[in-house]
Amino acid sequence: MAAAGEPEGGAVAASPAGRADDGYKWVALSNTTAAVFMSALDGSIVIIALPAIFRGIQLDPLAPGNISYLLWMIMGYRLVQAVLVVTLGRLGDMFGRVRIYNAGFAVFTAASVLLSFDPFQGAHGALWLIGWRVPQAVGGAMLTANSAAILTDAFPADQRGFALGTNQVAAIAGQFIGLVAGGVLASLDWRAVFWVNVPVGIFGTVWAYRKLRDNGERHPGRIDWWGNITFAAGLSAILIGVTAGLQPYGHHTMGWANPAVWGLLAGGTLLLVAFVVIESKVSEPMFQLSLFRIRAFTAGNIAGLAVAIARGGLQFMLIIWLQGIWLPLHGYDYSQTPFWAGIFLLPVTAGILIAGPVSGFLSDRFGARGFATAGMAVFGASFIGLMLLPVDFPYWAFALLTAANGIGGGMFAAPNSSSIMGSVPARYRGVASGMRSTYQNSGTALSIGVFFSLMIAGLASSLPGTLTRGLQQLGVPPAAAHQAGTLPPVASLFAAVLGVNPVQHLLSASGVLSSLPAASRRILTGRQFFPELISGPFQHGLTVVFAVAAALAVLAGVASLLRGGHHVQPTAAGALQERGAGPRDRGATPPEPPGPGAEPRTPGAGPRTPGAGPRGPGAEPLPTGPALPPRRAAGRTPPRATRRSSAR
Repeated sequence: MAAAGEPEGGAVAASPAGRADDGYKWVALSNTTAAVFMSALDGSIVIIALPAIFRGIQLDPLAPGNISYLLWMIMGYRLVQAVLVVTLGRLGDMFGRVRIYNAGFAVFTAASVLLSFDPFQGAHGALWLIGWRVPQAVGGAMLTANSAAILTDAFPADQRGFALGTNQVAAIAGQFIGLVAGGVLASLDWRAVFWVNVPVGIFGTVWAYRKLRDNGERHPGRIDWWGNITFAAGLSAILIGVTAGLQPYGHHTMGWANPAVWGLLAGGTLLLVAFVVIESKVSEPMFQLSLFRIRAFTAGNIAGLAVAIARGGLQFMLIIWLQGIWLPLHGYDYSQTPFWAGIFLLPVTAGILIAGPVSGFLSDRFGARGFATAGMAVFGASFIGLMLLPVDFPYWAFALLTAANGIGGGMFAAPNSSSIMGSVPARYRGVASGMRSTYQNSGTALSIGVFFSLMIAGLASSLPGTLTRGLQQLGVPPAAAHQAGTLPPVASLFAAVLGVNPVQHLLSASGVLSSLPAASRRILTGRQFFPELISGPFQHGLTVVFAVAAALAVLAGVASLLRGGHHVQPTAAGALQERGAGPRDRGATPPEPPGPGAEPRTPGAGPRTPGAGPRGPGAEPLPTGPALPPRRAAGRTPPRATRRSSAR
């Protein structure tokens, strides 16, 4: 049933008075920016707060069998968001984007409250947190799936780059600001990392329910159940398989020898293939495959996926680099490294915050392709520079390179989001926003798995022998040294993330440390032994990781360059329509032919077909005039009408 004042059964659009309300767009921008910032912040704030969280629930995450709790605290939130954003974007198109978005604010806030009241200790306490992170991620997905569509509805075409850029930059900045906020709040109380969401969530929920309105088209339809099930199951299986691949299996340092991992990956791939077949046959698909016929949409999403994979793992690699090696070598205690790692990564955030809005504003005037491509050139060059840095680097060089990485990412994010969202028709903005978010969240989750696997593989070849010899030289019994050296490298990496001295943790658990001479204990638990031990193998792993990231940046840059200067929009599944050319479209290639069953429509050929729906706020009105005679309505346009359309 339609809401009060809305017609039933068709598209629901804003009134002319609503479109003329210039103040509303700034309300939409500020509210959605706060929402995506909060959602992204929560994805990273927990990473830095993990030591305090596990101490609070009295669980050692590095003990045998407990690493899975640590992995799912990090990965579970991202997995749920990656799986659900397309479905929630589609529901926004059907039932109202603001309605789904508002509900997301409420769900996210309620889950944050429940997370802070964990009544259990040990493994049960960890399961409580992992379990309630799921509805929190659902609420975050409801926000991110519809925020870009709400902004696209609210802003005219010549301001969307700035609006979407600000929104996208807030999401990226939230990931890095969360590293600092997590360190500050965890020093007060581990529950504070969840409390911080509550006042923002309550205010944002009330504000959204009172001020936001559905300005976009609404097209009630049926839910594609089989498409939703196969997509969710397929993507979940792949991401769960990648996560399981990071965990030790038997005598192997990682789980890639586990048949269950490969079974999950193969089963997930088959389900996604079935999903594509289903979506190509149903009348109202969840995933609009016809959108991939739009060059700007396809190229933008390929570029966005490549950047998400390159950037997602970067955050963890830099954290391990700083916390495991550089900060201890420069006199910082291990327990203090999580907070200071966030501080020393602020140049990345500064680069994003500066470049994002500026490039979004300029792309509104000069087009997205140049800024997005140039951003990827800077982004890729920063990885090459990081690859050439020594492990014990001068901080000024590290700060410049990470700032350049943030600037390149900011230059890319805003124009790319604007290009994707501006290329689709109004009725598909919700699902397009969800598809864009799916690629970003999936890329981040895959990135963590891929980059950790590359790093662990590099460490596994040399770290065990190096660690065993180093321990024996300081008087550790051969059996204990061999046991410590053969532990999976993932434990040492996560120890660094948690702000724990890996060697001290390994030897304390076995009781060997207390039996050693005082001088040996002082060296083993000091700030030099482990960083110097791991520096060589770690630098080799960093070289591989940054080389892969640079290659992904090149791929994203090529995709950005090939996105074209015009947008071709589908008017229905399988039917395409050329968008009116503007000043940025000079030299564009001709539009692609319409799909099967689509009615041809000549640009500038009089009024739109009845029932086609409104074109959305901010769009230039179509030319009106007397109806064409039957002979001309079939597709012929009078020469004079053609000249008038071209002049526009």
